[in-house]
Amino acid sequence: MCIAVFMWQAHPLYPLLLLFNRDEFHNRPTKPTSWWEGDEIVGGRDEWAGGTWLACSRKGKLGFLTNVMEPPPNPKRKTRGELIVRFLESSKTPVEFANELIAEEADQYNGFNLVLADIRSKTMVYVSNRPIAAARIPVQVVSPGIHVLTNAQLDTPWFKAERLNRNFKEVIRRHSDDGAKGEVRLEEMVRKLMRDDTKAEKSRLPGVWYPEYELEASSIFVEFDTPKGRCGTRSTAALTVTTTEKVNIYEEYLDKETWKVKKLGYQIEK
Repeated sequence: MCIAVFMWQAHPLYPLLLLFNRDEFHNRPTKPTSWWEGDEIVGGRDEWAGGTWLACSRKGKLGFLTNVMEPPPNPKRKTRGELIVRFLESSKTPVEFANELIAEEADQYNGFNLVLADIRSKTMVYVSNRPIAAARIPVQVVSPGIHVLTNAQLDTPWFKAERLNRNFKEVIRRHSDDGAKGEVRLEEMVRKLMRDDTKAEKSRLPGVWYPEYELEASSIFVEFDTPKGRCGTRSTAALTVTTTEKVNIYEEYLDKETWKVKKLGYQIEK
């Protein structure tokens, strides 16, 4: 159910500006954004499966992913969150890693949408292992501009994607016009854009799974009860990379049903 909106190589101050809502069961063990062992990777961590949904490295590599909305996943498949970790720990470029993934093991995972970037080389790619009917799934180089990733292909015009895209553009425009030379306030962007719980009309649902589930998941900010416990938006991360390669991360996350804040910053290594 996660959703991300990002501006890539299209802002005068930020080569990358990213907002990401992670949706998951509230009772799933999770660590908020922090430096991992070895002090080379920073990001949130799924303590159950060991992977992550969004992380970056001191050397300027970054990855984030969402699941594909489809029938219940196969629990015997590999955890999708490991893909980001493996990319960040590798010496491969985004294109190399994505091509190798598709050629050798994409079918070993449940449905995923994966974005990989190298800030220093100004390279970003998107890859998915759906639709599975495709004989050869192409790796897509992400073009400069604003993009939204939900639980379908990149920039699929779902209700929540179109709404977030439109609202994001308006906030960027307002920041550009208010005399701040385009500087953004991450806390404001999180609360104005990523806490939106407006749901789609039933006619706007994608129609790929149960209508009741699709309706609950049709908003940018998600929260509902299930037989397995409360589910929905567990955290919102906002990340900027400046033209001087400074990374700033602002995160609001749930800790025992209480919202808390985490802030981190670092300089990409030369």
